[in-house]
Amino acid sequence: MGRPDLNQPNHAQPPVQSTANQPKHAQQPPVQSTANQPNHAQPPVQSTGNQPNHAQPPVQSTVNRNNQGHSQHGANGNQARIATGIPVDNQTQNRWSSDLFDCMNDSENAVITFIAPCVTFGQIAEIVDEGTTTCPTGGLLYATIFLIGAPFVYSCMFRAKLRIKYGLPDAPAPDWLTHLFCEYCALCQEYRELKHRGFDPNIGWIGNVQAQQQEMMMAPPTGQRMMG
Repeated sequence: MGRPDLNQPNHAQPPVQSTANQPKHAQQPPVQSTANQPNHAQPPVQSTGNQPNHAQPPVQSTVNRNNQGHSQHGANGNQARIATGIPVDNQTQNRWSSDLFDCMNDSENAVITFIAPCVTFGQIAEIVDEGTTTCPTGGLLYATIFLIGAPFVYSCMFRAKLRIKYGLPDAPAPDWLTHLFCEYCALCQEYRELKHRGFDPNIGWIGNVQAQQQEMMMAPPTGQRMMG
């Protein structure tokens, strides 16, 4: 057996590189703290405490308005609309203001009605129809039917309109029966009722409209207070 060569150098294994003295890889970059970073301030909420409030447009008062609609009523009686007359007591507003046979309460009208009933009827018809039927037209139709001998057929229709308009009772008898037996007295009663409601049948519908407009313009406004 051959003798080992003691003098041959041993092939030294490469030393294991120690990592003890090797510099450590730099640690991970520190997490950036946000404690000292300035907070992004939110835009301040705009206070409305000192801002002037947007005033709402004032409500238009109707106290000082003088019924502008009435000023637009020209001379056209068909389009004119006025109040139903003076205020009536609640105890009498649902009944006739005078009895059927109280003709002499208005003696002038009683004489005219007994001489020319067509005149009184024409005046009544114009006010009740608010100008749709004029006094000459109503009077002429009444006179024509009067010659036939049955004026109550036409006149009782306007008594019914008057009653419905003011809530009057069908008294002392039905309308046609009242005009059949008491034609003149019925016309006088209806004429007086219109006067009691604030109308003047002698001046017609347009005349009453204009008269009431003048009263409204001359009347002082109610409910007005002095502002300091």
